[in-house]
Amino acid sequence: MEATATSKYQRVGARKARLVVDLIRGARAGDALNHLKFMPHAAARLVEKVLKSAIANAEDRQIGDVDDLVVTRIWVDQGPMQKRIHPSAQGRANRILKRSSHITVVVAAGDRAK
Repeated sequence: MEATATSKYQRVGARKARLVVDLIRGARAGDALNHLKFMPHAAARLVEKVLKSAIANAEDRQIGDVDDLVVTRIWVDQGPMQKRIHPSAQGRANRILKRSSHITVVVAAGDRAK
């Protein structure tokens, strides 16, 4: 059995969040939380919240506690972009894309550690 958690429309680019996600894929849930806690990336805080939610979902469904769980699947999808206009020189305008992403974490009980 497995438990999932999803966080949508997070204001971080998908490429930046994938750098964080790739480091904890396949790790034990407790170890992944420790790694995320000390990462300097802003996306690490967002991924940490989603991972804690997935762990809470697993405990609620009685799949296992933090020591038994493994991050089996974790991925980041690109969300919608907010398009903004920034004034530029000589009457021109540049487009600013404020990117967002959807973060999904799946944890399951098992010994598939990194």
